[in-house]
Amino acid sequence: MAALPMFPLGSVLFPYTPLPLRVFEPRYLTMIGHLLDEEDPQFGVVLIERGQEVGGGDLRSGIGTMARLTSVSADADVLHIVAVGTTRFSIDEWVDDAPHPRAAVTPLPELTWDDALTPLRTLAESTVRRVLARADSPWSADTDLSDDPLASSWQLAEIAPLGDYDRYTLLRSTSLGALLRQVIDLTLEAESLWTAG
Repeated sequence: MAALPMFPLGSVLFPYTPLPLRVFEPRYLTMIGHLLDEEDPQFGVVLIERGQEVGGGDLRSGIGTMARLTSVSADADVLHIVAVGTTRFSIDEWVDDAPHPRAAVTPLPELTWDDALTPLRTLAESTVRRVLARADSPWSADTDLSDDPLASSWQLAEIAPLGDYDRYTLLRSTSLGALLRQVIDLTLEAESLWTAG
C-alpha cells in the first residue's frame, strides 16, 4: 500500500468527531498543500506516546484514525484546518519523514451497530453526561450527539472526560459493545479518582 500522509498529535482522534488544527510547521504546511490537490483529501492521525508535537523525534502509537479535510483558512503564517475522523487503521511501517511523516497502514474493521446495544449506549450517554456536569472539561453535559447510534457511540468516547491513555484504549476497541462498556467503566473510574482527590 502507498504511504499515506500522517499527522502525529498529542491527542486521539475518533471516527465521527471533528479535529480543528492550527498548522504552522513547514512540513505540515507542505502536507496540507499537497492534500488540497486531492479529490478526497485525507491524512492519518496517531497519538504521540512520547515526545512533542513540534520538531519530530517522537514515539508514535500503532493505531490511528483517518481524517478527512473539510475546511482550510489562512491567517498570517498559520493555516486553520478542520477535519473529521473517518476510519481506523493500524500502522504497518513508518517511512521517511521527508517532506512530512508518512506511513503504510492497514484499515481496521469498522465497528457495527446492533439494536441490542441500545440500553448500553443509553447508559453510556447518561453516565458521561452526569460526570461531565461535574467535570472540568471543554465539553458540556448537554453537548449534541448524532442521531446515528454508531456515530454517537464514538462521539461519547470523544466527550468523556478522560486522559489520552484512556482515550487510546477506547480507540483500540474491537466491538461497539466493548467500546461502550469501556466508556462507562473509564468514566466512572475517572469520577472516583476526582472524588477521592
